[in-house]
Amino acid sequence: MYKIKNFTDNDDINIINQLGPFTVVEYTRDLSVMPGDAMIAYYCNEMNVRKRQVICDVAKSNITLQAGAMQWTVGDVNATTGVKGVGDLFGKALRGSVTGESAIKPEYTGNGTLVLEPTYKHILLIDTADWGGSVVLDDGLFLACESKLKHKAVARSNFSSAVAGGEGLFNLGIQGNGILCLESKCPKEELIEIELNNDVLKVDGNFAIAWSGSLSFTVERSGKSLVGSAASGEGLVNVYRGTGKVLLAPVTKGFA
Repeated sequence: MYKIKNFTDNDDINIINQLGPFTVVEYTRDLSVMPGDAMIAYYCNEMNVRKRQVICDVAKSNITLQAGAMQWTVGDVNATTGVKGVGDLFGKALRGSVTGESAIKPEYTGNGTLVLEPTYKHILLIDTADWGGSVVLDDGLFLACESKLKHKAVARSNFSSAVAGGEGLFNLGIQGNGILCLESKCPKEELIEIELNNDVLKVDGNFAIAWSGSLSFTVERSGKSLVGSAASGEGLVNVYRGTGKVLLAPVTKGFA
């Protein structure tokens, strides 16, 4: 048996979200500062730039992490590669090479507590059942998930989606029913959720951070003709078509 003291019961730490095996905590103030950093720490706190951490209850579910995300564990927690044979290893290596994600994501099993590295990004907890059991992610968002969820490389609907859209040819897709943990530069309060029912969403820029796997994604001219696109000043737009959801950030992923 073990006890954890001065963590979630610390008056400087608030629990801001819980879903499935995941608990998200936020530090109300950054106390680990020196005098030279005090002014930066003060203004960071005023602008809601705060450290956040994810705590995983491994007894509730096996957990798959982005490589390097673990900070510490306590209890009977074991780390594995999650690789189930040579074919699985080859598939994960191939998927990692095309999506830009780590090829091998460690899987934690057992009966204990797993704590992830602190981050200044915002933590989003998503129930994939609310997305029809299939979510496609923008690059760099994946942090952790229940290991029962399947990972796959999702190709764009056409090659122009990668070239003209300024994106890679593949994205990381998550399939199955379970809880997904993402790192986002934008807080949940600012994210816009669009629900499509056999309809079309056109976005001028890389604002979508996640979308339902049931949607097709292409890059198309904003107008019906080259002249029309030129006149509108928009040119090419990202198009999401079908039935499903799209999560939009108010600014591009690079905050440009």
